Amino acid sequence: MTNILCIGAGYVGGPTMAVIAKNCPEHRVVVVDINEARIAAWQSDELPIYEPGLDEVVKSALGRNLFFSTEVDRHIAEADIIFVSVNTPTKSFGQGAGRAADLQYWEKTARQILQNSCTPKVVVEKSTLPVRTAEAMENILNSNDKGLFFDILSNPEFLAEGSAIQDMTNPDRILIGGRETPSGQKAVQALVDIYAHWVSCERIITTNLWSSELSKLAANAFLAQRVSSINAISALCERTGANVNEVAHAIGRDSRIGSRFLRASVGFGGSCFKKDILNLVYLCEYYGLKEVAAYWEQVVSMNEYQEARFVSNIVSSMFNTVAGKRIALLGTAFKAHTSDVRESPALAVAQGLLEERASLVLSDPKALENTRLALGAAANQVVFEPDPYRAAQGAHAIAFLTDWPEYTHLDFARIYNGMSRPAFLFDGRNMFDHKSLFALGFNVYPIGKPPMTHFATNGLTLEVASSVA
Repeated sequence: MTNILCIGAGYVGGPTMAVIAKNCPEHRVVVVDINEARIAAWQSDELPIYEPGLDEVVKSALGRNLFFSTEVDRHIAEADIIFVSVNTPTKSFGQGAGRAADLQYWEKTARQILQNSCTPKVVVEKSTLPVRTAEAMENILNSNDKGLFFDILSNPEFLAEGSAIQDMTNPDRILIGGRETPSGQKAVQALVDIYAHWVSCERIITTNLWSSELSKLAANAFLAQRVSSINAISALCERTGANVNEVAHAIGRDSRIGSRFLRASVGFGGSCFKKDILNLVYLCEYYGLKEVAAYWEQVVSMNEYQEARFVSNIVSSMFNTVAGKRIALLGTAFKAHTSDVRESPALAVAQGLLEERASLVLSDPKALENTRLALGAAANQVVFEPDPYRAAQGAHAIAFLTDWPEYTHLDFARIYNGMSRPAFLFDGRNMFDHKSLFALGFNVYPIGKPPMTHFATNGLTLEVASSVA
């Protein structure tokens, strides 16, 4: 039996270890964290994170070969392979503030591993880290007087929240980077053998350490770049009468481009994209690649512009003032099928509208409590209402910011009848049939398309001018 330990029971550590435990019943898998409430939640019927299919996977192995604990030191001593999945937020102080990764928790974990180890171990970087972080971990762990040698591997996660279990069960690829030495390659093979329980060999990619570390940052940067690119085009579409969905479809049919991540929206969110791109920007600056840093930084700038533009469109469309007006924001999670609100566009939109003194109501099927915590003191200025119909009651406008499937089944006639007139609908995810909503009486403002409104302009209604939408 191999004793597998994961330090960190968050969005990555918990689901990853649950899938490994389910598929590797002969191995003992332990997840540790210093947060007692989180560990207790992993062992309860109310898991600390929402992820489709996660409950079933955890229950299939919990108590059999999957365990959760706060006894970090004891389980480090017993482990053969240790996954490190601790938080690496963007640094908020000192050199690199606002861009560089804050590695204090990671380094403390490395030292804790060394302090409690009596046997050699394989240590696996699961957190997203700057390139060549493995070298620093090697220096810490192998500078010991115990005669112990630690092999360091990079095994970045490529999980998309909302589909993490599917992504782990049927991954595009598993990436493992290690030293090109006999010991390093033996460690790589040990990890390959674990994943090979359910992942075909052709989907397991092995590289050197630095390629693996950089691939994670590069993958997120490329994905975010595509979102920012189509959002940039959406702004031009709104000014010219083009339809961003038609543009995306046309360019996506080019086999050199492809159709994935070309859906215009209010912007991307989540814990990875912004953080990883800013980390990449900092690394480029550190190595003197100023033009490369500026290129990638623009991806983040465009995302922030899209969020601000959405707020500006709401204000200008509603007669240049939203002060005192009830506005319902439907969807606060950064994407559907998750309770995560980190870097959610909904938070930026909410803050922007609060600055305009709007009366906000926030609604979401899974993320309201996390939204309350994320807003901090500003939460006192907001009404939280899980029922979308109640949230929209009496509202001057509703804005959809998360593409929850249940929103497509709402009774919009009922919503419209309960709203103040004129009723505005802002579709931040281009989820709906805008002509049908317009026919009900809504003034409809999509992303990347001309609006459909009932207002007279120079004696004409925009219904005719906007019929292409």
